[in-house]
Amino acid sequence: MAMAPAPRSRPRSPVSDGPAAAPVLAEAPPEAPPEAPAPATYAGAGVDIAAGDEAVERIKAVVASTARPGVLGGIGGFGGLFGLDTTRYPHPVLVSSTDGVGTKLLVAKATGRWDTVGIDLVAMCVDDLVCTGAEPLFLLDYVAVGRLVPERVAELVSGVAEGCRQAGCALLGGETAEHPGAMAPDDVDLAGFAVGVLEQGTELGPHRVRSGDVLVGLPSPGLRSNGYTLARHVLLERAGLALEGPAWDGADTTLADELLRPSVIYAPAALRAIAEAEGGVHACAHVTGGGLPGNVPRALPSHADAKLDPRSWARPRIFEEIARRGGVEEGEMRRVFNLGLGMVLAVDPDAVDTVLAALASTPPAATTPPAATTAPVATVVGEVVEGSGQVRW
Repeated sequence: MAMAPAPRSRPRSPVSDGPAAAPVLAEAPPEAPPEAPAPATYAGAGVDIAAGDEAVERIKAVVASTARPGVLGGIGGFGGLFGLDTTRYPHPVLVSSTDGVGTKLLVAKATGRWDTVGIDLVAMCVDDLVCTGAEPLFLLDYVAVGRLVPERVAELVSGVAEGCRQAGCALLGGETAEHPGAMAPDDVDLAGFAVGVLEQGTELGPHRVRSGDVLVGLPSPGLRSNGYTLARHVLLERAGLALEGPAWDGADTTLADELLRPSVIYAPAALRAIAEAEGGVHACAHVTGGGLPGNVPRALPSHADAKLDPRSWARPRIFEEIARRGGVEEGEMRRVFNLGLGMVLAVDPDAVDTVLAALASTPPAATTPPAATTAPVATVVGEVVEGSGQVRW
């Protein structure tokens, strides 16, 4: 009888009779080392030195066009040099001021029109200087941007240079700073620092003002550089007006034209009036933020008030539109806007005719856009009376 074959035994684990070991896998080849990062650069981090150099080259000619007696050398050094004429000013008093353009820059940004806000910057600085009786000598500008575009910087500085030529001061130097991370790429800010001079003992101010002085107003055809947060809120946000549309029904200028209308620079006309009146101009108020109630008292002694007659000067239409469309009360309008007067002089009654003639013979420069067809005419707008350093209407 045939025998069945014996069963084959299962191979045994070399270690134990337990479960079978997992199969051995082949080792994966080692990963390639990561690529080394490119070397870090200033440009890659957001600051373009080459663009800054190009901007400097673009502005050299316009800066040179502002040169006046006293300027020593050109831009590019570590400091601007100015030689003071001590034959004209044997006992010189230096006067300094600083200011900016504020949120008017947002209108420039929205329209892409950067060539006039520099004029505003100069006006804000030098028209403060002249309130002391000082002659503006030079100005420094500071341009801060999120991303440096040489063409835009050149436009901005061309406006500053135009303002300096109108004011008779030199653009002695400045700084352009690129601030990636701190500012959005299209953000721009603009500031200025001005220095003037007067002869010691000739300073204008409240100490010269007395009851009976006549108040002479220099007209402002627009907002200058103040109140733009309220103006934009009313006209653009609440009323929804388009910057490229008419400023008001029947207007021959756009809303952008009105909001970007450059500030009148009063310094040359005011200096001529001061010189020709020979002591007849006692004080001067530059009407900026705070309007007439916030600035005229700065030129008054504590025992006197300024009594203004609002019927004596024209209020530009743009202010009517802001008040009407925003339901802005008259008191608020007065606290925020210049309402048509950019500067007020306190004048001896005997010198009023001389001052008015001097102001008429040195009209503020017409600037574009939009161009002024005739210079605004200075006029008597009130008087100084006994009081407590306030403005009366």
